[in-house]
Amino acid sequence: MSAIFYLPYRKVKHWSWESYWIVGGVFSWIMVPWIIAFLAVPNLLTTLSNAPAKSLFWSYFFGVLWGVGGLTFGLTVRYLGFALGTAMALGYCAVFGTLLPPIFNGEFAGVIKTTSGLVVMGGVAVCLLGIVISGFAGIAKERELPEQEKKAAVKEFNFKKGVWVATFCGIMSACMSYGFAAGKPIAEVAVMNGSSDLWKNLPVLIIILAGGFTTNFIWCLALNLRNKTFGDYLKREERMGSSENPVPRAASVPLLANYLFCALSGTLWYLQFFFYGMGTTKMGRYDFSSWTLHMASIIIFGTLLGVFLSEWKGVSGRTHGLMRLGLVVLVSATVVIGYGNYLAKESTTTTVSEIRK
Repeated sequence: MSAIFYLPYRKVKHWSWESYWIVGGVFSWIMVPWIIAFLAVPNLLTTLSNAPAKSLFWSYFFGVLWGVGGLTFGLTVRYLGFALGTAMALGYCAVFGTLLPPIFNGEFAGVIKTTSGLVVMGGVAVCLLGIVISGFAGIAKERELPEQEKKAAVKEFNFKKGVWVATFCGIMSACMSYGFAAGKPIAEVAVMNGSSDLWKNLPVLIIILAGGFTTNFIWCLALNLRNKTFGDYLKREERMGSSENPVPRAASVPLLANYLFCALSGTLWYLQFFFYGMGTTKMGRYDFSSWTLHMASIIIFGTLLGVFLSEWKGVSGRTHGLMRLGLVVLVSATVVIGYGNYLAKESTTTTVSEIRK
C-alpha cells in the first residue's frame, strides 16, 4: 500500500502539491481511520473516552513528530537524490523505529539473552544490509542517467546537509513506531470493551494520525497562503499562459476527478498502517520487529513497482544485479525475523507446557 499510494496523485490535474496532499490527508488521517474503526471496533467512543490520558497524549505527540518526519523526507531527496535519500532515511527509520521501543521499555537486555531474540536482531541487521545494497543500486541507476537528467534529479546535491536532514527525517519518521508502543494501553482498553486482538490497534491509529494531520495541515496551510493556492479547492478552470502564447488561456480543472483521486490515494496510504496494526498483533513476543518488516516491504514493493513502470529500463547488468541482490537480502530478512518470532512462540509454548506438568 505504501508503494502504490502515490500513483492516483499523478492523475490530479492543475492543483498544487500542498492542495492535493492535504485533501488526500483528510481521507488518510481523519475520515478513513474513523470509518474503519467504527465498523471494526465495538464501543469505539467509550474506548477513547476511557483510555489513559497519558497514553492518548504520547500517541498524539509521537504522531505530530512522525508528521514532521514525513515532511522533511522531501528535503532528504532534494539534497541526496531519491535513491541515496530514501535508503538513508528508511535505514535510520528502521533502526530507530525497531530498537528504541524495547530499549525505552527495558526489554532489550532480555531480548539479546535469548536465541530467538538474537535471531530477530540478526534479521534486523540483514534488513539494514538490504537497505544499503538497495541504496547502492539506486545510486548506480542515477549515475547511468544522462547528464542532463542527473542535474535535474539532484541539482542541489549537498552530502553534509543531506546526511543531517536524513538523520532527522529517519528519527522523526520512526515516531510512528513509538506511537504504537505508547498506545498499547489504548489497545488494552479496546479489548476490554469488546474488540478482538486483530482490531485493537485501530483506536491507536486514530490518535497517532490525528497528530500527523496536525503537522501536515499547518504546513500545507502555510504553503496555500504563501503560494496563493486556496482557489484550487473550488476553481473549475485555471488561467494559463507562456512566453510563446502571452494571451492567457483557460484550462479545465476536473474538480470531481481530483477529489476522487485524492480520496483513493489517501485511502491506500491509510491501508499500510491498517494492515501494519493487524500484523503487530500476530508477531508475538517481539512485536517491535514489525517495524523492520514494514521498512523492508516498502523498498521491496517500491522497487518492483519501479520495474513495472520501466524506471530501471536501460541500466547496466551490474546495476540490475545490485537491485536484485537487494531484493533477495530484504526478503531474506523477513524470513529470518519470522523465524526468530517462531522460536519465541515455541519457547513460550514449551514453558507453559512444563508449568502445567
